Amino acid sequence: MLLKVNDMGKIQDDDKLYSFLKHFVDHHTRRSFKRFHVIGKENIPKDGACVFGCNHCNTLMDALVLLATSRQKKVFIARGDIFKNPVTAKILKWLRILPIFRIRDGIGAVRDKNGDTMDQAVDVMHDEVPLYLFPEAAHRTKHSLRQLSKGIFHIALDANRQFGHEKPIYIVPVGLEYGDYFRFRSTILVNYGKPINVTEYVKEHEGENEAVIINNLKAILTERMAELITFIPDDEDYDAIWEMTKIKAGYIPLTQKMRLLRNKRIVANILRFKEKEPEKAKTLFEKVNEFTKHRKEEGISVSSVALRTPFWRTLWKTLMVLVGLPFFIVAAVVSCPIWITASFILNNLKDKAFRNTVNVCVELLLHPLVMATGVTLLFCLAPWKIAILGSVYLYFSYVYYFDYSEYVRLWISDLRWTFHKNLRKEFKELGLFK
Repeated sequence: MLLKVNDMGKIQDDDKLYSFLKHFVDHHTRRSFKRFHVIGKENIPKDGACVFGCNHCNTLMDALVLLATSRQKKVFIARGDIFKNPVTAKILKWLRILPIFRIRDGIGAVRDKNGDTMDQAVDVMHDEVPLYLFPEAAHRTKHSLRQLSKGIFHIALDANRQFGHEKPIYIVPVGLEYGDYFRFRSTILVNYGKPINVTEYVKEHEGENEAVIINNLKAILTERMAELITFIPDDEDYDAIWEMTKIKAGYIPLTQKMRLLRNKRIVANILRFKEKEPEKAKTLFEKVNEFTKHRKEEGISVSSVALRTPFWRTLWKTLMVLVGLPFFIVAAVVSCPIWITASFILNNLKDKAFRNTVNVCVELLLHPLVMATGVTLLFCLAPWKIAILGSVYLYFSYVYYFDYSEYVRLWISDLRWTFHKNLRKEFKELGLFK
């Protein structure tokens, strides 16, 4: 049932403080990636109400990334157990997040509370505010998909029953493709796919059981979501296939869209090889897994393995490390409140999937304090020209500190790979570049 127009406190209502803070949060979200790119926006329908179904692979980062894709207001649905505390529930509602309860939260919660969430979700769609769900229902740092839950389809069908005669209802698939799930300042590609016209689908299948319609819509959405990411079947060969994909893709400069297409071609070729020659594939995958184990034991990044000329690349990186060292030392000193705090939290983190979320949240909260303190001291103690230059450097100091640290990590990895003859021999025997 649609909420009445005169009801107060709709979750999608305008809020000046929220709008102001959104710009600030979006800026820091984008700043947490070396490259932040959005494609496929032309696929978002402009003639109806949309609910967006997105893969869930990086905890809170997924929602922050989606929020930063545009200035448009958005409403999210999250698991209900995080709403147990009344204060937390109010904050989450102010953040435009609705709860959805699962059987594990108790039959009573599902029966008594999900109805209200469904009503609000449909009302959000009626007001043509984008509604975002993660239909996998739980995050997982894999280039794959869990079985989709039915919530998104119930909402779409409920909306269609209530106002599908006024405007079409769409489910829009979204794919999030991270360069790395765990490392701060990686890359992100947000990929909007071809929408499913639920209103049209229901008309074409009039008379069919709703359960059948939901299962069919689920199959369509799963297929379209898989098309938007580097999708690898989640079986015993997943790790080997992903390792081979990263090595074969290499680290040559490519746009995120081109890298996605390259990854998908490589995965498709590997899966064809697995289908045609299963025994050979099984043997190769076992060797790749063994190599991966040895590589990780030696602290060597897969990016080093992908280098075709490691010696000259390592030599160049050595020079760049030396040139950037003085700037790094200054950046490490002035931004130490941020990275020390983040390091302390990360060292006590149980779920690695939250690493990016922690880094972003710590930077978002502490960077303004570091800037305010540093700029004040600079203008009090230094000539104004130096104070301006210092303020600019201070603004980028944490980003530079982190990028340089990552560069050094890969440089050390390249050194190890360059001079590790046994491991390089083991890799050559895999024959991945034949």
